[in-house]
Amino acid sequence: PVSAAPPSSEAGPTYTADGDHPGGGELAAIRAAKEAWSKGPVAKSQAKIPPRKGRFTTWSDLDVPDVLTPADSHAKYMESLGLPGEYPFTRGVQPTMYRSRLWTMRMFAGFGTPEQTNERFKYLLSQGQTGLSTAFDFPTLMGYDSDSPRSLGEVGMCGVAVDTLRDMEVLFDGIPLDKVTTSMTINGPAIVLLAFYIALADVRGIPRDKIGGTVQNDCLKEFIAQHAWLVPPRPAMRIVTDMIEFCTTEVPKWNTVSISGYHIREAGATAAQELAFTLADGLGYVQWGVERGLDVDAFAPRLSFFLDVHNDFFEEIAKFRAARRLWAKLVKTRFGAKNPESMKLRTHAQTAGVSLTAQQPYNNVVRVALQAMAAVLGGTQSLHTNSLDETYALPTEDSVTIALRTQQIIAEETGVANTVDPLAGSYFVEWMTDKMEAEALEIIERIDSMGGIVEAVEKGYPQREIAASAYRFQRQLEAGERVMVGVNAYESESNTSNIPLLRIDDEVQKTQVANLKKVKESRDAARVASCLEAVRIAAAEGTNLMPPIIEAAKAYCTQQEICDVLRGVFGTYTDPAEF
Repeated sequence: PVSAAPPSSEAGPTYTADGDHPGGGELAAIRAAKEAWSKGPVAKSQAKIPPRKGRFTTWSDLDVPDVLTPADSHAKYMESLGLPGEYPFTRGVQPTMYRSRLWTMRMFAGFGTPEQTNERFKYLLSQGQTGLSTAFDFPTLMGYDSDSPRSLGEVGMCGVAVDTLRDMEVLFDGIPLDKVTTSMTINGPAIVLLAFYIALADVRGIPRDKIGGTVQNDCLKEFIAQHAWLVPPRPAMRIVTDMIEFCTTEVPKWNTVSISGYHIREAGATAAQELAFTLADGLGYVQWGVERGLDVDAFAPRLSFFLDVHNDFFEEIAKFRAARRLWAKLVKTRFGAKNPESMKLRTHAQTAGVSLTAQQPYNNVVRVALQAMAAVLGGTQSLHTNSLDETYALPTEDSVTIALRTQQIIAEETGVANTVDPLAGSYFVEWMTDKMEAEALEIIERIDSMGGIVEAVEKGYPQREIAASAYRFQRQLEAGERVMVGVNAYESESNTSNIPLLRIDDEVQKTQVANLKKVKESRDAARVASCLEAVRIAAAEGTNLMPPIIEAAKAYCTQQEICDVLRGVFGTYTDPAEF
């Protein structure tokens, strides 16, 4: 499964007619020359100036060779790389990539009340953002309403509070749902929030086949990393499969699952672990869809991905390229996909929140710019850039504008969007791409041996691996083996800056609870009870949950009321917390 780097000359990559590397004699000569170089010039140089440190590694602790040559690769160009937009999609999922259309600049936004977030949406669109990305507060993420005792002190704090269809109406007031794509970062209660959005389109008279966007809806990564779940793993997978089945015919432009490696990486995974666990999750969703009786080529094209972009520039670029190649191979060989669209790994990316530092926060602007550049050179379809103040609070309008301008400068001023996959043929990038693919495949095969990703999650395998990786990194940081500028090196006397912060007023909860009370008092109680009973019956009998939940949304049933029905039928889940 491991592919390799193409040969090169000083003028750039060159290949024989059939796409092979130079002949065995030439490769042998290159190996001999490299060995002589290592024993001669390199040894003499190191005798005078020793290497900077004992090991040269990536941010994920992968050993990095000093130099790579054509002799370090053995695969054919067309099999390993191919052309952009063609299998195995290593060089990109579209033939022309950014020469035709730039990546979607989709800044994550959400705080306080729906009215406040609506204002932020409109501001970002006016500043050149090309898609919406919705952050919900923690009660919403967990399936609780703003008036729940569990929500006290959390309403609107880390995202926008959405309790009913009325909130969705306010949140997207003045925003054309058929012209702007919307991403919603929610998982356990994703079916409810998607139902609210579809209900809003129905109420506005917008055909369902005209609305487009993404709902994260990745229950598996919640059990692995983020821990914002609603029901146990197998019922959660059933709910996701219901959504895939429904949207395949009813909402064909909607990405039903954004298979998320981002939170896996943020929890402490290495780049290869992020890649492996993310693709394993994707394979799990495809498997459940196929077992439901769906044609893989009918629903796989609407699966999307969400990857982290961390500090190690070349490792991250290689991760994106390896992800596309490995996903294409796995979907084709395991599920017999015939439609090239089913094999394309289309991804949103976000710069690494975990890499932001409270110390010297303006350093975060530099980190984000380099991470964003890596995402673009890696071939992302959509990108969010973090703001410099996000270690302290949700971003201010000024800081989020800097983050958006970072993307716009990369797009308009650097020239990196002028050619497709500009780093292809770099011996190091191709070697690293192969390494990422090989390491990820090894982990995926280990998961296969356990019976698949659901079984692996139930056994705690991904959780333990990520915890071990996070612990190893922290030990390296504390020992000074890994440097974070401003944290354990290049520190200043004043480690923090007096930067303005966005503060959420405590009145947000009072306002939201008062609005929710008005909705409950004005709705038809009998209709609410009937709709919730229809949801309960569908959950218990195994029929598709989307239609009754959409009807419940239109009756202004609250998110928690619907989620409580699902919890009542499917039960709840407690993390085994294995280490």
